[in-house]
Amino acid sequence: MKDKEKYTVSIYAENNIGLLNRISAIFLKRHLNIDSINSSPSEINDIYRFVIVVTVKENLIRKVISQIEKQIEVIAAFYHTDQETIFQESALYKVKSKSLFEERHIQNIIKNSHAKIVTVSPKFFVIEKTGFREDTEKLYNDLAPYGLLQFVRSGRISVTKEPMKITEILNKSYIK
Repeated sequence: MKDKEKYTVSIYAENNIGLLNRISAIFLKRHLNIDSINSSPSEINDIYRFVIVVTVKENLIRKVISQIEKQIEVIAAFYHTDQETIFQESALYKVKSKSLFEERHIQNIIKNSHAKIVTVSPKFFVIEKTGFREDTEKLYNDLAPYGLLQFVRSGRISVTKEPMKITEILNKSYIK
């Protein structure tokens, strides 16, 4: 049997109270750890897309998808490998302003990582970096010695390389 692999789960659903709790309970019941989760409006009005990243065997992710699709608000759920998607994460780093002005090397770190400074104040500055998890972690490690005050990273956002045809699915089963 195939080893565990990282999958991006896309769930299209109505954004009703308690849905995220029920979805996460499906993962919990199967003792699956969620690597990241993101929720946002989708390309379709009034339909939300939940993106969940999990590392699991394919036979188990199929079962999870089947359980998720049984939720009343869920229109469709899909899973994809990293090779089938284009994905990114975004991170914010809050660093002591003193470092920006006194440590010239930090400007090279920002430039070389293709990050950008989004705000500067007398006490701190904030850097934004979009990229793969490894890229945001590298910048974290590079900035840590310079007085990293806060750090936050988003969950994965992704689109599939192939069309998902969610509009067709909606037209058949959801929109009357």
